[in-house]
Amino acid sequence: MIRAAVAPLAFNCVTVTVVRDGSAILLSEFGQKPINVGDVILLAANTLCGGEPEEQMTVTTICADTDYVIDQVFWQHVGQLQDRLDAQDFAATIYTEPAQILRLGEDRASALEPWLDELVALSTEHRPVENFHRLQALWFSITHVIAPLIRTSEMRLSSTQRATTWPAVPRIRRFSPLRREARRGAELLRVNTARHWSVGDLAAELHLSKSQVSRLFVDAYGKSPIAYLTMLRTERMARLIRTTDDPISMIAREVGWSDPDFAARQFRRSIGVTPRKYRSMINDHAAQMVG
Repeated sequence: MIRAAVAPLAFNCVTVTVVRDGSAILLSEFGQKPINVGDVILLAANTLCGGEPEEQMTVTTICADTDYVIDQVFWQHVGQLQDRLDAQDFAATIYTEPAQILRLGEDRASALEPWLDELVALSTEHRPVENFHRLQALWFSITHVIAPLIRTSEMRLSSTQRATTWPAVPRIRRFSPLRREARRGAELLRVNTARHWSVGDLAAELHLSKSQVSRLFVDAYGKSPIAYLTMLRTERMARLIRTTDDPISMIAREVGWSDPDFAARQFRRSIGVTPRKYRSMINDHAAQMVG
């Protein structure tokens, strides 16, 4: 139950919030909107959002790891996607609105309540192995109802739209609010992966000490700043291999690795195959689709 204003926060996960009672004004980075009982608030990872309730309101929020969501996108569209990285790009293309209010309606929202209550109860038992299949069944029952209302598009239609998926993050981590510096640091690395970053460089940009930056990234993303940068470079390299015919050595330099052999080792460690093998798999898949 929420009785006071909630300052805008961002989480490194997808959140689904069902309004079960009351009303409020939603304050997101894309404006202010009224929400009422029967609404579902869908927020992409790293999307700032807060709210001001009118008296009080009751909500249930589900946090879904970004890896988990991308895996579902892949298996839902497995007939046209090559791999999980392909699914990440696909999701970024069609799910372009990072903050959506789904007007489910009070009747349909009330039908979700038994599933939401059971999902919460099982989650608090901290028995993920024993409750795994029931938790999955409840999640899919809920998403089956709300998914048809999620807005998608084949291209970006407005200036407020942006890709909702972010690079893969560890599966086991806390769903806690991201600090502003963590969001800024991740954005700096993401927009300039080719820069020869050091922890000291990033610390200077964020006006923090190197030890503070390291703790910040581990708390927010489960890995060090350099490991996070390696993840970004690997995913960008895979994307360029899929979408261009550029030599792999050139692609390695473009993402920030001057040594092609080192790039190949990092790529294989993350993806499971060498860059050349990955390109061969992509080409074979494309040939099968044409055939």
